Amino acid sequence: MTDQPQTLAERAAEVLNTADGRQKTALSRRHAAAWFASRSGTGPEIAIGTASPPTHPARPDKPELLHPRDVPKRKPGSEAGRIALLHAVAHIELNAVDLHWDIIARFSHVPMPMGFFDDWVKAADEESKHFNLMCDCLEALGSHYGALPAHAGMWRAAEDTAEDLMGRLAVVPMVLEARGLDVTPGMIEIFRKAQLTQAVEALEVIYAEEVGHVAYGSKWFNFLCGRDNLDPKEVFHALVRKYFHGALKPPFNEEKRADAGLPPDFYWPLADQARDLPGS
Repeated sequence: MTDQPQTLAERAAEVLNTADGRQKTALSRRHAAAWFASRSGTGPEIAIGTASPPTHPARPDKPELLHPRDVPKRKPGSEAGRIALLHAVAHIELNAVDLHWDIIARFSHVPMPMGFFDDWVKAADEESKHFNLMCDCLEALGSHYGALPAHAGMWRAAEDTAEDLMGRLAVVPMVLEARGLDVTPGMIEIFRKAQLTQAVEALEVIYAEEVGHVAYGSKWFNFLCGRDNLDPKEVFHALVRKYFHGALKPPFNEEKRADAGLPPDFYWPLADQARDLPGS
């Protein structure tokens, strides 16, 4: 009797339980390659299966995780500020690796088409690449991931939506990752002005591929709404108000959001309008 290969859900949990960032992303990319080999018939068949993912993914001892208000603010016009910005992006990308494997491990019991799993494995693989690109940029500037403190609240959206697949899709890809589409062009410009070509090229890769991740969220959110005969816009507004803490912040990258299947009437009604109020 031969040992059965690990299921996809078990592989997802293994990534979540790996602490070191470079090791986590190497394992993530190996599991993604094995999954796509299975799907193409060039590797052993991998079942979806089920697993018990951890409440919190394993994390290295560094960076120190702080409340968002306690993370030092640095101006991006200086080298220290640019290093801090790259470090913040690396931290976001590492969390994204875990978020995409977590949606597989945590919701593998929900009946979904195989394309759902294909999309999130692909997204996890790309986020793994993004983390490594950011680490390479940091190391080229004499720093490394873990050298600075980081945001402790990155996993809150996962905790809040641990029992709600539609809530997870609404808040993670369709709000948090969509925010990346809004802010990344400005980051690219910062590194272009500093003539840091490596960082510009890395961020351009991230920017291009994140559109797909937002699109996966939109696609599967709309799929679930259609399956239950629900109005996607109404459900999206209700779930974001339930699970997302605070208003959405304009300006929005409407063109890229549209490319990802997010129309303006989804996010503008949730936008922060406080800037228009007297005394704000």
